[in-house]
Amino acid sequence: MASWHKPVAGSRAYWPRKRAKRIFDSYGSRVLRPKEAVPLAFAGYKAGMTQVSVIDAVKGSATHGKEVFFPATVLAVPNLIVAGVKVFRRTPYGLQDAGTAWAPSLSKHLARAFPLPKNPKADLPNDGLAEVRLLVHTKPIGKKRPDVFEVPLGGDLVAGLAYAKGKLGQEIPVTDVLKEGEYVDVKAVSTGKGYQGPVARFGIKVRSRKNKGKRRHVGSMGPVTPHRVLPHVIAQAGQMGFQTRTEYNKLILKIGNDGFTPAGGWVNFPPLEGSYLLVKGSVPGPRRRLIMLRKGLRSPGDLRLEVKQVIKASQQ
Repeated sequence: MASWHKPVAGSRAYWPRKRAKRIFDSYGSRVLRPKEAVPLAFAGYKAGMTQVSVIDAVKGSATHGKEVFFPATVLAVPNLIVAGVKVFRRTPYGLQDAGTAWAPSLSKHLARAFPLPKNPKADLPNDGLAEVRLLVHTKPIGKKRPDVFEVPLGGDLVAGLAYAKGKLGQEIPVTDVLKEGEYVDVKAVSTGKGYQGPVARFGIKVRSRKNKGKRRHVGSMGPVTPHRVLPHVIAQAGQMGFQTRTEYNKLILKIGNDGFTPAGGWVNFPPLEGSYLLVKGSVPGPRRRLIMLRKGLRSPGDLRLEVKQVIKASQQ
């Protein structure tokens, strides 16, 4: 008689819970593409959190038209520097790198991230291209090594290529990509907590003192048949945190360019000078981590809130 068998089906959610491959991730092609040729993603460094007083503009809300307080995350968003333009061809195995055009002058700090090309060139193939992206790097805050990643562009291929070539070697401010009252998707690597047991990792119940054996572990590793521990089913010890997570529809409350530092300074973050961004609620990751921002894929539409006050009380 044939043995019963059923392939694995359904969502595994966040399994397997492994460490992220690097400290930040990029969006690539997973973006909402408008008709105009504009950058579709940005990045900033997480400085900390504060409180913001706004006038509630949500229709039907119990506090509509009244002053309410929201927690907000402060992101330092220095200008992105365009170091190159990357083009891709579409193959049966996905997108393939077709060439990179470098800016005539590159930052000396960029050599800390990867070996710089000896002879930068701006020649790109014109046939069979499927996508154009900007190769940008940040002005690092609190460290010497800049973060390098790709930024996708909107519009058709011709307009995107013309826009990218015109931006070679230039800087892109946050106001060219995002605006106040816009919903964005936030992507970052969460705070790492190391190796943890199943109680902390999955929230299973601690067994009573009269149970046999250990108390902070699962009572059974699964059924007798099949004769193995099913993968990604039984709560076990392992890595907790330091995993890439994306949170949808984070509202931009304010974009400023005059710096933002609370009384007494930030905790584990240098004084924030220049451009900053206030996002309603929390975002993944600890302080000083690079946070990726893109235009919201599930955005319900813009919501402009009148900011009355931003709390700058000491966080020490």
